[in-house]
Amino acid sequence: MHYRLFCQTPESRFIEIECRIENIVEEVVEIQLPAWRPGRYELQHFAKNIQQFGVFDKNNHPLTFRKITKDRWRVEVGFETEITLRYNYYANVQNAGSSYVSPEFWYINPINLCVYAEGRLDEACTLELDIPDDFRIACGLRKQGKQLLAKDYYELVDSPLLASATIQCQSYEVEGVRFFVWMQGNIKPNWQQILIDFEKFTRSQIEMMGSFPEAEYHFLNLILPTPYYHGVEHRHSTMIVLGPDDEGEGLYTDLLGVSSHELFHAWNIIRIRPQELLPYDFTKENYFSTCFVAEGVTTYYGDLFLRRSRVFDDAAYYRELQVYMKRHFENSRHAAQSLTESSWDLWLDGYEKGIPQRKVSVYHKGALVALILDLTIRKIHHHQRSLDDVMGILWDRFGIPFVGYTLEDYRAVVEEVAGDSLEWYWNDCIVGNLPLENHLNHALVWVGLQLVSFSDGTVHLQELENERATLQRNKWLNP
Repeated sequence: MHYRLFCQTPESRFIEIECRIENIVEEVVEIQLPAWRPGRYELQHFAKNIQQFGVFDKNNHPLTFRKITKDRWRVEVGFETEITLRYNYYANVQNAGSSYVSPEFWYINPINLCVYAEGRLDEACTLELDIPDDFRIACGLRKQGKQLLAKDYYELVDSPLLASATIQCQSYEVEGVRFFVWMQGNIKPNWQQILIDFEKFTRSQIEMMGSFPEAEYHFLNLILPTPYYHGVEHRHSTMIVLGPDDEGEGLYTDLLGVSSHELFHAWNIIRIRPQELLPYDFTKENYFSTCFVAEGVTTYYGDLFLRRSRVFDDAAYYRELQVYMKRHFENSRHAAQSLTESSWDLWLDGYEKGIPQRKVSVYHKGALVALILDLTIRKIHHHQRSLDDVMGILWDRFGIPFVGYTLEDYRAVVEEVAGDSLEWYWNDCIVGNLPLENHLNHALVWVGLQLVSFSDGTVHLQELENERATLQRNKWLNP
């Protein structure tokens, strides 16, 4: 499949798409636009942004087609071996999973607007951009001029891009892998500090996991003038949208936090992927019960790597740790659902506030149960084993061969590393909805920390005066 994107009037926010499909042997072809995108497990119905749609033969004669679902078309091809789809897409949203065009820059998530022919997801794809000559393209795909090359549709739609004449870029290298940091927006980055800090947390992650999945990686950053915080993981890149562009300390802290989080996703979900998501089915919900592993463990490690690499000091790490403690305990302390249930129901309302005390956040509670598990294993084995070993085994057994894991696989690996069934952990923290305070404080006190709850429902993380616990904390934060 070959795609060409052009925009005659960028101010309109409409982008024009031509998709050429060759070597057709069927008399009927079904065309699908994805209903959702990886990294956001909810139906998003991208087809609602298509204004016009047509299908033509190689002589530019229109072909008969009809829409058979909200985002699927059936084309009567007859004896034609090549067809071209022509349609437009309204690209007017700037978040980490959307698309946007303007005279100044293009921001494209191909999964929003690139259709595919049923049965041909594994074929190579090209994406040609009809952009001004002075625009630079930031993307993880291989480039040939203004054309991007993908080995299959899955790689194409997992590769967002930014293009502009003003985009800035610097790079660094860790263990033979080149990492690019791109910045689009009204900002003057402190490149020296960025490269030092990014190299530190990148090296810390690779040292723990043993190898990196890709030959190169791209941090794509869109900096807005208004407050914003959003990041999405991709195969060889991450798309991050932040603001405001006042270049203050808060913006840089946000950049570090989301970048470390999204980089760890290069292992955890991009390659260490739940079995139910292999392969992605873009037509409907892909239910799975382990998003607390994909997002919760990643949230826990994102900040922990910043502390291990000394980008954060203790105080900065405690502030981030307290953020998701407060968000969990002050918002869903007594929620009815377990983590496995809330993972499953992401497709229902996981990204909305929802009704009171129904669901938990796979990010916030997921991070807290990851912390409990890590400290529990460390205590059992005197820091000789930890959650690090769990992630390393998952990478070796499921990520490198890319075969997908189940909830049962995750439990088996955890118990193998712990040397214990940890029945209380699974019953209380994962498949049950027992409040976490007791288990969390039992884990925290061993490293000289304590969660304090107040009568108004608020919580605070407190450091304890205990020399022995301080020693354990140092081994945890500086393994």
